[in-house]
Amino acid sequence: MSFYGWLWRVLPGPKALKVVQVALLLVAVVAVLFTWVFPVIAPLMPFNDTTVE
Repeated sequence: MSFYGWLWRVLPGPKALKVVQVALLLVAVVAVLFTWVFPVIAPLMPFNDTTVE
């Protein structure tokens, strides 16, 4: 049993409504990542060191 199959079964409504709901969930996850998660972890990433040898 996959997460995506579980999500598809849990969402209410017909197929068209489920597609819209999944798209909105995807947009919400991307927005949370770009707003809060990525700015917090950006200083910890090693590719921010821009020294040239």
